[in-house]
Amino acid sequence: MGALPLLRVNGVGKNFGGVRAIDNLSFDLMPGELLGLIGPNGSGKTTAVNLITGFVKPSQGKISFRDQDITGLAPYKIVRLGIARTFQMVKPFYQLPAYKNMIIPLYSPRVKQLVGGKYGDRDAVALDLLEEVGFERDALVAYKSASVLPQGYLKRLELAKAIALQPDLILLDELFSGLSLAEVAGIVPIIEKLRQEGKTIIMIEHRLKELFRIADRVLVLNYGKKIAEGRATEVMESDEVRKAYLGSEG
Repeated sequence: MGALPLLRVNGVGKNFGGVRAIDNLSFDLMPGELLGLIGPNGSGKTTAVNLITGFVKPSQGKISFRDQDITGLAPYKIVRLGIARTFQMVKPFYQLPAYKNMIIPLYSPRVKQLVGGKYGDRDAVALDLLEEVGFERDALVAYKSASVLPQGYLKRLELAKAIALQPDLILLDELFSGLSLAEVAGIVPIIEKLRQEGKTIIMIEHRLKELFRIADRVLVLNYGKKIAEGRATEVMESDEVRKAYLGSEG
C-alpha cells in the first residue's frame, strides 16, 4: 500500500465579493515532494497558500493535512500541526538584531511541544539556524539590525523563521524574488537540504528556470483555476499554459 498524501486540497474555492479568486482547486501533495505553484500575476497563487495556512477561509471545499480536516482553522492552530510558511513581502522586526527576530518561532507552542519545553539557549539556537541559511557567524551579520540587512539576508531570515518551527510542510512564497542569481544559487542547496531531511515543500515562484531544477512537479494556476499539473517539461508544452504566460515570461 502506497503512502497517503500529506496534504489534500479538494474542490477549494474562494470568493472576494464578486471576484472568484480560487475556483474549484484540487490537488494532493505526497510526503517529501516539492511542488512548484506557478502562474501569471494575479492567478491566485498567494491566495491558495493563504487558504492552506489559514490566513484566508475558503468559500467552499476541504483542506486536509495528514488526513485531518484543517479547513478554516486559525493560522496558529495550523502551525502547531506542522505547517509553516514564508511571506513574499518580508516584515521582520526591523529594530531588532537578526537573531532576535527568531524569538517568536523559537518560543512558539509548536516548538515547546516538540522539545518538551527544554530548548536550551535560544540565542545560540537562533544563531545556529541563521548560520544554516547562510548568515556568516564570523561576519557578525546575525547581530546587525534587520533594518540594515539587504534583501538577500532578509529572505534568508524569513526562511530561518519558518525552519525554526520544525514544520513538516513549508510553503515558500516567492523566496527568490528580488535576489540575484548568485543569491538564488546560495539558497537552492538550503532547500535541497530541507528535502533530504524529509520536509515537504510548496514553492510559489516566477523564477521558473531555478524552480524547475528542483521541483518534482508543478501546478499552474490562471484566473484561480488549475490549468495544468505534472512535470515541468510536460506542463510548459501545454498550449493553455503557453497562452497564460504569453508576454509575461521570457
